[in-house]
Amino acid sequence: MPAEPIFRLPTRHLLGIEGLAPPHVDAILDLSETYVETSRRAEKKASGLRGRTVINLFFENSTRTRTSFELAGKRLGGDVINMSVEASSVKKGETLIDTALTLTAMNPDVLIVRHPDSGAVKLLSEKVRASVINAGDGQHEHPTQALLDALTIRRRKGRLSGLVVAICGDILHSRVARSNILLLQVMGAVVRVVAPTTLLPAGIERWGVEVFHDMRRGLDGADIVMMLRLQRERMDGGYVPSPREFFHFYGLDRDKLARAKPDALIMHPGPMNRGVEIDSIVADDLDRSVIQEQVEMGVAVRMAVLDLLTRNLQGNEPPGGVPAGSGR
Repeated sequence: MPAEPIFRLPTRHLLGIEGLAPPHVDAILDLSETYVETSRRAEKKASGLRGRTVINLFFENSTRTRTSFELAGKRLGGDVINMSVEASSVKKGETLIDTALTLTAMNPDVLIVRHPDSGAVKLLSEKVRASVINAGDGQHEHPTQALLDALTIRRRKGRLSGLVVAICGDILHSRVARSNILLLQVMGAVVRVVAPTTLLPAGIERWGVEVFHDMRRGLDGADIVMMLRLQRERMDGGYVPSPREFFHFYGLDRDKLARAKPDALIMHPGPMNRGVEIDSIVADDLDRSVIQEQVEMGVAVRMAVLDLLTRNLQGNEPPGGVPAGSGR
């Protein structure tokens, strides 16, 4: 069984990385380590969520994240329900607030929510008694992805502080990039972003990151190369001339990777567009690619988050308090 953490998280919700201090991140990662071992046993069941009900409420498709949360809840002994939004009353015109009130009446303990609009998950969290975990909201944040990335890096490198992490590709549309930038900076890493101007948010220089438009320069001496998916479904204009040209300048191949440190790790949150943002040769490099390890760490991190947040639940207390990641 996982050891009792030295303290509990200060809030009921995990809405973002903003607002988490290094001790909070360390507590989540330390507990995640124990759940890595749990998930590798023949008997994978724990009992931290016994008697608890978890609802996966996904307004956007996501096989990886939804399945990872489902496995995490079930391995902790919880009752997990996957709510199909396509077949729900939301499609019939029900508002997000009405959905929240309906779910609250069912007395779930945890809602795991993915929504295409930034801020929608926070709004829902203010209307329910359950703990709410942000599984990705618009272009805002995806906190558990950043936590699993941090766990993957820490297990391989032994630390986060002082590492040079290059996040490359579609920064503009990536909630993964935002959460990783926040977490890595909090934990003392040096963060670079590498992208064409069209795929960078306005004012990115004020985020405290180093900005590069030349990928070879951006990867020079990097410890971690984190590639991002080119999110063409979110693009309504000519952000890149063509996938082929994007790969030529910003796709990760052996030639560009040679500018990073010889032991640099290759990461990608998935799903990958092979031949667009990453070449198969480097994606499948058994020595340097940790992409499959990221998937495994995702289940452990989500088990830890579910465990820690449900320790804070005390029956049916009314909504309130300041959620982690609220910025307040």
